[in-house]
Amino acid sequence: MATQVTAKTRRNSTFLKIAIALQTLTIFLQAVSAGLLLTSSYGETLHSVGARVMYGASMLYVLTAVLAWKPGGSSPRPVRHASGFLVLASVQVVLGIAHVPAVHVPLGVLMFGLSVLTLARR
Repeated sequence: MATQVTAKTRRNSTFLKIAIALQTLTIFLQAVSAGLLLTSSYGETLHSVGARVMYGASMLYVLTAVLAWKPGGSSPRPVRHASGFLVLASVQVVLGIAHVPAVHVPLGVLMFGLSVLTLARR
């Protein structure tokens, strides 16, 4: 029984790492598309599509954290972290739509740093 719980916990941890890595990657790609936004005609489209993908990755992180916590019996801390990222992503989307780059850009940098830190701690 203990080996089954350990294997399940390890698998849940792996899925959680993948979700965090995906979120980190999508946030990084948003920074790249923001640069393209300033220099090319298709940058706005890429940044808009990337925002949806990044938001989806944040929702996947929440779902993965909940699934790792509830049936696996692990700590609820990843759920709080994932929920915080989803709140930050929501604020990012609102600020982007409202064209408030003075807050949107620093918040994006903060989100990327936090995501990298979370990934490194896993």
